[in-house]
Amino acid sequence: MKYLALITALLSLLIGCSDRQASQVAAPVVAAADINAGKAIAEAQCKGCHGLDGRAANDEIPHLAKQTEKYLYASLLAYKEGKRTHAALRDMAAHMSDADMRNVVAYYAGLPALPAAPGEKVPEVAVSDYEKGKVAAAACVTCHQEAGNSKTPGMPSLAGQHPVYLIAAMQAYKGGSRNMPEMKAALHKLNQTELENIALYYALQTPKQAPVPTVGDAVAGEPLTANCGGCHGLKGVSTDPAVPSLAGQDAQYLKSAAKLYKDGARRLEVMHKAVAAASEKELEDIAAFYAMQQPAAPKVEKTVSVQQAVEICDHCHGPGNDNPAIIIPKLDGQNKGYLIKALREYRDDQRRSSMMHKMSMFYNDPMIEQIATVYAGRPKR
Repeated sequence: MKYLALITALLSLLIGCSDRQASQVAAPVVAAADINAGKAIAEAQCKGCHGLDGRAANDEIPHLAKQTEKYLYASLLAYKEGKRTHAALRDMAAHMSDADMRNVVAYYAGLPALPAAPGEKVPEVAVSDYEKGKVAAAACVTCHQEAGNSKTPGMPSLAGQHPVYLIAAMQAYKGGSRNMPEMKAALHKLNQTELENIALYYALQTPKQAPVPTVGDAVAGEPLTANCGGCHGLKGVSTDPAVPSLAGQDAQYLKSAAKLYKDGARRLEVMHKAVAAASEKELEDIAAFYAMQQPAAPKVEKTVSVQQAVEICDHCHGPGNDNPAIIIPKLDGQNKGYLIKALREYRDDQRRSSMMHKMSMFYNDPMIEQIATVYAGRPKR
């Protein structure tokens, strides 16, 4: 709650990180293990969740069969030291000796690979959220024009607005708190993900300045905007994702929107108080001032496609990364439900890994599900 420049930068960091991990993040040397003793521990303590064959009992639990021995050992050690928070596993690991841990992880790491889950077919050509938004936004061209830069007086431009604000505005039209039947009709069939895609598309378009206003005095309007800058930014370029930029917007639209807030037709108390005492002439002057300012787009990047995301993940988790000195789990053939759960936890910063959080923080739920489908459908290595 999917950024290409950020992901690319992180990828470069990640590639460099792999070499460092090999020398700096190696697990403790594991002594020769007793597989039979490990099986006995698995029989007594682990099979209820992970099975004797290493297959997870449900979608909240990872498969352990043929997982890397050092990763499993490091995970158990993290539970034992309280660095991972699962209560039952922390209690179980706390009562294990170091030899017990080495034996049980050796048992699971030595099991044969599980058959790959059938999974859902992922499109051969994965389409980014940006491209999906571009397709969906075709229905908006009639009013908001190509790329969201309106040329119609009284009609707002959408190009360069922050996606958070655009999503909130579309939700308000869809829900009826902004009373405009045409917008409600256009949006009522769209789900949340589709609204997000449209918002991302428009946010990434270059905003163009509206035509010179025919009414209002921009010079007189500037001092009247003293209170507006606190929310809408210097000269109308907002730095708050929830607040729209006014710079370069159509003056007629700005005036009509301000009047809606003044009259209470749009309900936002802070806006009502800001314009309640303004005269018709003052609203025209304020609108003229903002219309004459240079617009600027927010710092938002395109999301990567599922295919690109998987390629990035494969730099650490994919084939060819079986270096036993690096503590990284194998994902191929893993439980799909568990992968979805883990990725959501990393994305939402509920699981400790700054790198994984940064890599996944822009992934929405459908994208996470598709990434998990790819890995669950691969044969276990």
